[in-house]
Amino acid sequence: MAPRRPTERDRSRRVLSQNFLADPAAVARMVAAARPGPDDLILEVGAGRGRLTRPLAARCRRLIAYEIDPAVLPELTAACAPLPAVEVRAADFLAAHPPDEPFSVAGNIPWSLTAAVVRWCLAAPGLRAATLLTQLDYARKRTGGHGRWSRLTVLTWPEHHWRLVGRVPRAVFRPVPAADGGILRLERRTAPLLAPAALPAYRRMVELGFGGVGGSLAASLRAAHPGRRVDGALRAARIAPDTPVGLVWPEQWLVLFRLLHADGGPGGKSRPSGPAAAPNAYRAGRGSGRKAGPDDPRRQRR
Repeated sequence: MAPRRPTERDRSRRVLSQNFLADPAAVARMVAAARPGPDDLILEVGAGRGRLTRPLAARCRRLIAYEIDPAVLPELTAACAPLPAVEVRAADFLAAHPPDEPFSVAGNIPWSLTAAVVRWCLAAPGLRAATLLTQLDYARKRTGGHGRWSRLTVLTWPEHHWRLVGRVPRAVFRPVPAADGGILRLERRTAPLLAPAALPAYRRMVELGFGGVGGSLAASLRAAHPGRRVDGALRAARIAPDTPVGLVWPEQWLVLFRLLHADGGPGGKSRPSGPAAAPNAYRAGRGSGRKAGPDDPRRQRR
């Protein structure tokens, strides 16, 4: 039998990267992960036929459903017609202006647009959380899967918490994709882990570390800090000099920053405040008798 030739609709789905959820249990897991509340405003990315829209709308104050595919818009509009809390927008979510009030994002997003959707969410000042069904490998990459951490996760860690909260088998999608899905939860912290004035210096340090100058994290940091100070900070953060940069935990990056910028420099305009910023809370190889701070990597190893 000759293989079936792709139809116009098949080609459209590939262009739009559409894989619809066909399993009620998977839909329920997404809703549970999104944790909608009765006072929440939710923006749904790629609402499709409304399988996720309806249960989300039943649990929130207002939902704006974005869908760009004209082939599914009539079905989505009909499904949402009895739901006064839902507004269907036939528009590109990535071109939308973020609401002026606090809001959350949820959706079984087009996997080819995952990076763009995540960038939009990180840039939106009113975002509280984003619950996104992405390709599993992407979710793992952003959440420390296999012990590795990405530059984007480390850069945004002081203000955002990244978690992989579920796995969705590929068999529950229609059409069936080539890989499993992962439920990625991105939450804005109510209190940043660093003072706002310190964030630019922290980001410069992370960019320097991931830049690979000198062939190692230690060598990269020595380009901006005295060698002895770098060596001491690495010991305090329990980072071996030859550790690949991707294996350094976000918590360890925070320790490095607090120690290397404890006096406001170089490049730091202010000293981070709070007890976790005190350098002597992270002494290495000394019996100080102090408990490990909340961001000390020693806590993570237990």
